[in-house]
Amino acid sequence: MSEKPKVSLRMAMTKKQKTYFYIIMFILSALYINAFFTTSFSVSGSAASPLETLRRIFIVPITNMDYIVQFPVYIGYMLETIAIAYAGVAVATILAIPVAFLAARNISHRFSYIGKSILNAIRAIPELIFAIIFVAAVGIGPYAGVLAISINSIGMLGKLYAEVIESIDKSNIDAIKASGGNRIQAMWYGVLPQVLPEFSSYSIYRFEIDVRASTVLGIVGAGGIGAPLILATYQRNWEDVGMILIVVVVFVSIIDLISGKIRKKLV
Repeated sequence: MSEKPKVSLRMAMTKKQKTYFYIIMFILSALYINAFFTTSFSVSGSAASPLETLRRIFIVPITNMDYIVQFPVYIGYMLETIAIAYAGVAVATILAIPVAFLAARNISHRFSYIGKSILNAIRAIPELIFAIIFVAAVGIGPYAGVLAISINSIGMLGKLYAEVIESIDKSNIDAIKASGGNRIQAMWYGVLPQVLPEFSSYSIYRFEIDVRASTVLGIVGAGGIGAPLILATYQRNWEDVGMILIVVVVFVSIIDLISGKIRKKLV
């Protein structure tokens, strides 16, 4: 008779831990569900059940004509949000390139730590903090949002660009220099053709992220659809919250779909 395979103590402990994990998750889920359905939400000064609140957020805006006719207003806010993200990424794409070359070890060599320190410092500060600073500096409006998005995007785009530059094939650069080309010609003909497709792909991907980020910046007065969203939330006007969320989800989904197809062609 063949012996049954023995289960090691480590495997037994793993199964035991998984069992405990599933039990804990079940208990937590039950507590959350119970808390959700037993909590009352204040709607226009009166208490409403969670189901009623969800109905007002997701059902009423698309079934009541009084709210449907208001969608163009929020579409206008969303278009402003997209414009803020686009302008911010356009500025960041240009400004991140020199910083990326400075941060790339194979290009700037001993001075790459300066570029990396700049990028790390920028990435350490959230775009919301930048938005608060620029709102205080230039006032409320989309201009502050563009500045916040552009500065914040330089940190991430610069890091990604630097990694692309560090992974290039240097044989083209060496060939240009061997044929008598100077440093600028080596950069123009040997480096840029290799990195521009990935630079474009990363910029488009960053645009997707910044569209979502721009919806939040309106909370501090940096323009976009975030301002009416936070105002409707404070007022417990769940129908307006639902309309804004529907507009945001639709536009973000369309942008993700289009940008995904573009990035596949670029890289």
